[in-house]
Amino acid sequence: MQVKGDLTVARGSSGIVAGLTAAAVAAVCFLAYQASANAPDSLTAAPAGPSSSPAAPSSKPAPPKDPHAVPEDSDTGVRVVYALKDRRVWLVDDKEKTLRTFTVMPSSVSPLPGVYTVSSRSGTIKGSDGVLIEHVVRFANVDDVSVGFSAAQDGSMQSPDPTMKTGGVRMKRADGDEMWTFATVGAKVVVVP
Repeated sequence: MQVKGDLTVARGSSGIVAGLTAAAVAAVCFLAYQASANAPDSLTAAPAGPSSSPAAPSSKPAPPKDPHAVPEDSDTGVRVVYALKDRRVWLVDDKEKTLRTFTVMPSSVSPLPGVYTVSSRSGTIKGSDGVLIEHVVRFANVDDVSVGFSAAQDGSMQSPDPTMKTGGVRMKRADGDEMWTFATVGAKVVVVP
C-alpha cells in the first residue's frame, strides 16, 4: 500500500510539474510574441535564406575625393589652374592629366575667379616686395598691380606684407622651374575660388 501511496504522490507531483512547465512555456511564448510585436522592422525582417529572393545590393559610399584632384569647373584643355582657397596650382595637359600640382603662397592682391592668359614673363627680377625672384609668369592685373607666379631665389615662401599691394604668387623653386617651362606667353590660367 505504501508503494501505491508513493506512486499516487509521485503521479500528483508529476501532474503539478507538467502543469507548471506548460504554464512557463505559455508565458515565454507570450513574452516572445510581445517582444517581436514591439521590435523595430530591421530586427523582425526574416533573414535571407537560400529559398528567398536575394537582397538588394547595399549602396557603397562614394570613395573620398582626391584632395589633389583638379577642381571641377576649372575649364578644359591645357591650362594652369590656381585655386585661391586651397592655395594650390595644377599644371594640366590636353588629356586632363595633372602633370604637377603644388602649394603656393598667395599674394596680397588676388585676381577674381575667371580665365586669364599669360601676358608676359621675366627670367629674374626684383619683386615689388624687394625679394629677388625668378621665373615670373604674369597673367592678370588688379588695381594696377600685376599678378603672376614666381619663386624667390632664396627659396622662401613667406606670407606677403598685408599693408603692401603685391601680386607675386610664390612657389618653391622646383615648382617655378616647371611653371616656367609649362606656362609660356598666351597659355591659359584658370583661377577658381
